[in-house]
Amino acid sequence: MKGEGLREGWPAFALATFFICATPLAAPAPETITACEACHGKGGNATTPLTPSIAGQPVTFLENQLIFFREGLRASAIMQGVAKGMKDKDITELAKHFAASPVQIVSPGATDAKLDTRGKQLAGSMHCGQCHLPDFRGRAQMPRLAGQREDYLVETMKAYRDGKRTGADTTMSEVLYGLKDVDIAALGHFLARRK
Repeated sequence: MKGEGLREGWPAFALATFFICATPLAAPAPETITACEACHGKGGNATTPLTPSIAGQPVTFLENQLIFFREGLRASAIMQGVAKGMKDKDITELAKHFAASPVQIVSPGATDAKLDTRGKQLAGSMHCGQCHLPDFRGRAQMPRLAGQREDYLVETMKAYRDGKRTGADTTMSEVLYGLKDVDIAALGHFLARRK
């Protein structure tokens, strides 16, 4: 019958296609990882002030940020220089590498019970867990907030509130609009200490 050969060859073709598509991406070059860790810390757990920890961040979030930097949609001379010319596959490799890296809370200092309580109340009333998940681990394009550097969280939330954050979803600007510095400090304090 006409076309029978095609049907008989279909399982082999499908299996070959699966294995080609399922081939894992190569790991990022060690020198690329070392370059990222120079600012973002060993394994992506930042110890440098005002620098985000990228360990354990969702893959999609990391990919998006690198693309925003590469395309000049997010401002940072350093990161725009790093991402310039990066190929999509390199971005995905890096994102997967740091997403799989274990999160270590980098000494946020002692917990202030009053700030922690206020931050918890604000996170609840502002529904932060709705997008970032109840444990604030993040998902898809929403970043992990739990265990992030406190200084980075505070400065980033202020930038959203004040309309100074580029390359970002305007939802965060709306959520934080009009929030006082003391409340942003409480949120940062609370989130930085979540595991």
